[in-house]
Amino acid sequence: MTHSHHSHTAGEHGHHHDGHSHANRHGRGHNQPDVEHLHSHAHGTNRKEREQELQSLGAAFIEGYRSAEDKSSYLRIAGVPFSRTGADGLAMHLVDVSITSNWQVGTASPAFASRELVYMPFPGKMIFGRETMLFTYVSLTAREDVDLRQFLHVKHQHDEDHHHHHHERG
Repeated sequence: MTHSHHSHTAGEHGHHHDGHSHANRHGRGHNQPDVEHLHSHAHGTNRKEREQELQSLGAAFIEGYRSAEDKSSYLRIAGVPFSRTGADGLAMHLVDVSITSNWQVGTASPAFASRELVYMPFPGKMIFGRETMLFTYVSLTAREDVDLRQFLHVKHQHDEDHHHHHHERG
């Protein structure tokens, strides 16, 4: 996949791409192809940042899917496979897409020297909702549920690998 960078005028500027914003001066060479700065992939430098970026991509994807008039075309454009090979080599086909809403209302973790969990309910302001999307594939012998986050992670890894391979050749 080719990528062209946007041009900048001299001086300060602000612009917004894919969930992040810039309000700074870019140094010389910003638009050179060897500069590690692409706007088509998650920018997170650590695991938590990447996870947050993939989560916001997922939320945007779910929102778009909900509002899409032609849901099948929306999935095709996004690159969601309508069939895949199962562990036993048989073709599995996409038969169901589900969106589930969850609210985390507290945490439970192991206690020191106890078989009981320490339970900490969240105050109202800390309770947050999140949605998950599952793609259900079936074959004659199996059923597999693929989470949207798993799909986005694999797609992101593929894009990263493609990006690095592209730069090694150039």
